[in-house]
Amino acid sequence: MKHLLGIAILPLTLAACAHFGGPPPQPGDSADAVRARLGQPTNVYRSGDDTLLEYATGPMGQYTWMARLGPDQRLRSYEQVLSGAGFAKVRPGRDTKQTVLTILGRPTQVTHYASVDGDVWLYRYKEQDVWNSMMSVEFNRQGVVTALVNGPDEEREAKRR
Repeated sequence: MKHLLGIAILPLTLAACAHFGGPPPQPGDSADAVRARLGQPTNVYRSGDDTLLEYATGPMGQYTWMARLGPDQRLRSYEQVLSGAGFAKVRPGRDTKQTVLTILGRPTQVTHYASVDGDVWLYRYKEQDVWNSMMSVEFNRQGVVTALVNGPDEEREAKRR
């Protein structure tokens, strides 16, 4: 059973590494080493004393990696944030557009629905690393998260047919 699990996880691990052409940066690496390994980030955010380097995969991409640098400009963590665990960090009623950017990075798309009294940010992702999904982060007019709603990524599913 362990052997089968290893075989199942190996392609996912290789896919994550292949995106940037090698092993991921390691905690303790300098900011320069992270940038040398991953290239220029798609965005840079501040979160308290930390600097977050976002590496998003584009409008059709389902992965965004976030490299967290401490005040000493050394890597604290490096993680793929578009996941169930990442979305669980978003707190309706408390988080704002700015804090969502530091948790999930830039959205795939910004839209408006008649049923929502503010913006809706859409994030493509792989639900449980299997299903093509879209997470909607709904904001009120003040820019505070009111709800998270997930469902299938209709655009990706239509392309598969």
